[in-house]
Amino acid sequence: MREPEPRRPPSSIELLLDPAAESAIRAEWEALAARGLSSLAAHTSASNRPHITLGARIGLPAVGAEVFEGLPAFPVTLGAPLLFGIGDRRVLARSVVPTAELLALRTAVYDALGPGTDAPHTATGEWMPHVALARRLRVADLAEALELVGGDIRGHARGVRRWDPVPASITTLATLRMP
Repeated sequence: MREPEPRRPPSSIELLLDPAAESAIRAEWEALAARGLSSLAAHTSASNRPHITLGARIGLPAVGAEVFEGLPAFPVTLGAPLLFGIGDRRVLARSVVPTAELLALRTAVYDALGPGTDAPHTATGEWMPHVALARRLRVADLAEALELVGGDIRGHARGVRRWDPVPASITTLATLRMP
C-alpha cells in the first residue's frame, strides 16, 4: 500500500507594509515573546515579515507584474485584534480595515489567479484581511496577550511579493511608490 503524499503548504501573494508599520508589528511580536507568549518573533527566517495575505493556495499560478503596474502606495490601518481557529490554541492577528484600494487590489489578484481551491480565510467571500501576531496562542493567555497589543497602526502598503514555502523562495512582484 502506498503512503499518502505529505500535504504541501500553500504558496501566497502577500501585501507588504511600510517600514514604520512593519516595525510597530515587530514590536508587538517582541512584546509577546518577552512575556513568554506565542509570537511570530520566534520565527527568525528572512521570509517572516508582517504582511496581509491577498491569496493562498496549493499550486498557486503565476501572477505577472502587470497586475500591479502603476499601483501607488495606499493607506492601511491595522485595527482591533482578532482570533482564528478552534480549541485551546488560536492565531492572534490584527484586523485590517478594508479600503477601496485594498479591495480593488484583492480583486485584481483573484482575477489574475483564476479559479482554484483557496486556503482558509483567503477565498472570495471568506477573506479576512489581517496581519498575524502569534500562531498557537493559548486561549488561557489571551488576556495577557491583549494587554500587549496597542491601538490602531496606520501605515501604507508598499510592496507585493510571492512566497513559495516548498523551495523557500520569495519573489518581489511590485514595489508601490508613494504618490
